[in-house]
Amino acid sequence: MNNHRGFTVWFTGLSGAGKTTLANAMAVELARGGLKVEILDGDEVRTNLSKDLGFSKEDRDTNIRRIGYVSRLLARNGVGVIAAAISPYREVRDEVRRAIEAEGAAFVEVFVKCPIDVLAERDVKGLYKKAITGEIKKFTGVSDPYEEPLDPEVVIETDRESIAASVTKIIQALESSLMLPRSYSPADDVLVHLAIW
Repeated sequence: MNNHRGFTVWFTGLSGAGKTTLANAMAVELARGGLKVEILDGDEVRTNLSKDLGFSKEDRDTNIRRIGYVSRLLARNGVGVIAAAISPYREVRDEVRRAIEAEGAAFVEVFVKCPIDVLAERDVKGLYKKAITGEIKKFTGVSDPYEEPLDPEVVIETDRESIAASVTKIIQALESSLMLPRSYSPADDVLVHLAIW
């Protein structure tokens, strides 16, 4: 399968919602289908490109703009980009979308949704509980804002949907954006391994 036009799948959602898990699953599936794919994970970008930034709104926006910039360069050169970052502010997410689409690449926003109580249960480090009790300040989704997407192409509810079902929904969105041929479908052996979170 040849892909001549790049795209960006942008996963946004709270910490622990499943963005990185889904990004990795998507990368495996798309690569097996013959696509050139790169993952830009928020934590890795923080480590390698944004060590100089803190967690103020300005710094968070700068971090997202950096991820968006790299996504734009890759996508305009025919690469499928999978970006996974909390990206809490709607305005800068929309700014990144406009920049990527201006290059002729598709942008698919995926809202990875999960209730706070479930996130707190999943959180082995106990960060949510510390944020809820006030021990940690400015924690996104608890004491710092998270602005949900108004009109994402895909909404994934990770407390209700399997990875396999989620990957299928995102691939269907890519098909709708004409980024994948209509005949494309997830490989059965991949989805068997992705059946459980």
